Amino acid sequence: MILTDMMGCDVTDNDGQRLGEVSDVRFAVDAAPGQLLSQARLVGIVVSPRTASSFLGYERQGLTQPWPVAQLLRWWHRGSFLVLWEDIAMVGAREVSLRPGFSAYDSRLTR
Repeated sequence: MILTDMMGCDVTDNDGQRLGEVSDVRFAVDAAPGQLLSQARLVGIVVSPRTASSFLGYERQGLTQPWPVAQLLRWWHRGSFLVLWEDIAMVGAREVSLRPGFSAYDSRLTR
């Protein structure tokens, strides 16, 4: 799978109802801070109800400047959520289906 092929795909629940589009992916690095060439693992996808356009880094909670851009992008991506990789039932050519009982997490980054 090539992750860029997943970007912009429709995301549906197990009943086939559209929840949004894949707008980003989240990775975790399980290594000591500062360790070079550490392996990353895919944690999940970010689903945006309106658009697959980029957050441009404004999903970080402390980023507020320039103010108009930050406000616009946060408004545009309101309602976005993170779905863990294990909650994905199927990845198709243009659609990602979630398993029954999936959990939606806050998509904002704290750093």
